[in-house]
Amino acid sequence: MSNHPQAWYIIKRPTGHCEVVPSDRTDDKLQVSAKDRWGPFSSQEEAFARRVGLIRAGKCQPM
Repeated sequence: MSNHPQAWYIIKRPTGHCEVVPSDRTDDKLQVSAKDRWGPFSSQEEAFARRVGLIRAGKCQPM
């Protein structure tokens, strides 16, 4: 386990849905542009709250 807290990101998938992922999963496999990624957020709860805002703003589709 690392000495620094986990950061969280919101990643927009090609389907339009946004997923909350930890920083250790935001590697080269995700290959998303800056406009399709938000964060880092200090907690998973904050990232989920921001995702709700993105859905309400029409930037993400609800799951």
